[in-house]
Amino acid sequence: MQPDPKDLPRLTDAYFLRTKEVVRRFGDREVTYAIFMRRPVICTPQLMVDFLEAMAAERQTKFAIEFNYAEGDWVGAGEPLLYLSGSLYHLVDLETVYLQKLGPACVAAYNAYAMCVDLPKTAFLAMDARHCAGAEMAEMMAYAASVGSAAARREVGAVGFVGNATDATARFFGNEKGRGTMPHALIGYAGSTVRAAEMFHEAFPDEALTVLVDYFGLEVSDALAVCRRFPKLAENGRLSVRLDTHGGRYIEELDLARSYDVLEKHVPQAIRGYRTEAELRYLVGTGVTAAALWHVRQRLDAAGFPKVRIVASSGFTPAKCRMMSVAGAPIDVVGTGSYLPELWTETYATSDIVAYDGNPLVKKGREFLLRKRADG
Repeated sequence: MQPDPKDLPRLTDAYFLRTKEVVRRFGDREVTYAIFMRRPVICTPQLMVDFLEAMAAERQTKFAIEFNYAEGDWVGAGEPLLYLSGSLYHLVDLETVYLQKLGPACVAAYNAYAMCVDLPKTAFLAMDARHCAGAEMAEMMAYAASVGSAAARREVGAVGFVGNATDATARFFGNEKGRGTMPHALIGYAGSTVRAAEMFHEAFPDEALTVLVDYFGLEVSDALAVCRRFPKLAENGRLSVRLDTHGGRYIEELDLARSYDVLEKHVPQAIRGYRTEAELRYLVGTGVTAAALWHVRQRLDAAGFPKVRIVASSGFTPAKCRMMSVAGAPIDVVGTGSYLPELWTETYATSDIVAYDGNPLVKKGREFLLRKRADG
């Protein structure tokens, strides 16, 4: 999704536009930019590269891009991801937009990678589209999730992200269509969880069925009722129940004491030793916790539905995924949009000129960006 070249001046920092005018008056120079991040990231450059290539073609010029890292590589804080060379006149007014296309994607890819590594046997769905600030951000986040996921797949054999919510960005996951079955609105429309499942199955009989079970606060009762209504789907592994309980209450049949009991029975090591308040919230607190997931799994199995899958959503950040890993939570699929950075300052990419006409020169304090000499 590239901006119209005619709109670029409106999207660009004014001081870059004024610098462009100065260069036009006093003469162009060949420059090299070092582009870096202030925190560790996963290299996720393609959307930026696509923009630069499109602008080079539009301006009938050429930009040289020298990558220090391949797509999907881990990059340390302050390490140049790449060097960008070309005409200062043609590059100076592109910085605003190309950095916008790089920074958030690199951080989101890092977070997606971290989640996939922590839960390597769990599939992930990118459900962030409705939380994004427009279609361009949605494309950036889907691309980032696919890059971070691929890195985790290479390194630890993780299942990773297998799809997303919209058709527009499904291509990043090798799909033609977005994935998903029903929102809470359909449960309310149908009047019951079972009736919503019946309606969906009648409308889409060939699709696997994932049913939200938290609408009425009857996560266990409604999960079992749906399984009993669709025993063949349950037996064939084509039925899933999705837990999306918000953080304001415990799931049906649990409270704090019972949550501890559940983990003590299944994974006692998860609650022994020191845990921070945030970690305990993910383990035994309200909402979709490790205890909640273990409890639902136990109840499904005891009722004769061991092949029914569990989809977990609601606040699955990298930190929450780490605690789910510690507790060995029985999750088949995680639906998340929360791998997006919580602190937007972390997404800032920076671009500094490090050479003019081939001669190294950079502002004081940024000498670490200069190209390393071959002789060391």
